Amino acid sequence: MHKREGVRMLAASRKELLLDRLRSEGRIVAKDLAAEIGVSEDSIRRDLRELDAAGLAVRVYGGALPASPAVVNYGARQSVATESKQRIGRYAARLIEPGSTVLIDGGTTALEIVRALPLEIECTIITHSPTVAAALLDHAAEVIILGGRLFKHSAVASGAATAEAATAISADRFFLGVTGIHEHSGLTTGDSDEAAMKRVLASRASETYVLGSSEKVGAVSRYRVLPLDEVAAVIVDAAGPASQTLSALAGSGVRLLEAS
Repeated sequence: MHKREGVRMLAASRKELLLDRLRSEGRIVAKDLAAEIGVSEDSIRRDLRELDAAGLAVRVYGGALPASPAVVNYGARQSVATESKQRIGRYAARLIEPGSTVLIDGGTTALEIVRALPLEIECTIITHSPTVAAALLDHAAEVIILGGRLFKHSAVASGAATAEAATAISADRFFLGVTGIHEHSGLTTGDSDEAAMKRVLASRASETYVLGSSEKVGAVSRYRVLPLDEVAAVIVDAAGPASQTLSALAGSGVRLLEAS
């Protein structure tokens, strides 16, 4: 791209260019992009700060990564990637064995696990999500609810009381919901207290399985939950688009379970 053309283009739609690069390449290196299009690195960094503030990117050292669309409130998330979440939920439900004890996180993908779970299966389900618990009213499963302060954004109990209650339980498997799955940033979510609560729950289960619906793969949120080497597997959508992130995860030894 000619330098003068780059300046004219940036003056009109620089942020659109940055967002296009995030979508196509999965990251921006501020120094490299500034040199490519002939503007100062400070200009690119300023644009990235504004995109970060708008929730459209996540700034990291040297540049930015794509922001997750899964950080919007619970009601809005119900219309995001619904078919992908259903496939993930059906696969996860098949991993719940009769007689087992499982922890189910909050969120719209977690709710799809319950919707796919056979009514007659006898097991114990522990959750800090009132919506997940309510969806189990007609199931044979025993349900244990962890109480505490309601974090309305994600419709889950959170805080010290919930964390303390979690120390009294243990489970065979934990189905973990996150808002970002990225080969460099690992597993992330948009709230620091919620990230801490997820770590507590993961520590109470023998195995943790990540619910990786398509809108989360390749995206990043502000707060890290767990490194990828601390989970048993990531359940991903086999019908989802080809992803550089999934290829990188597989290449680094992360176990991927394909839901279809």
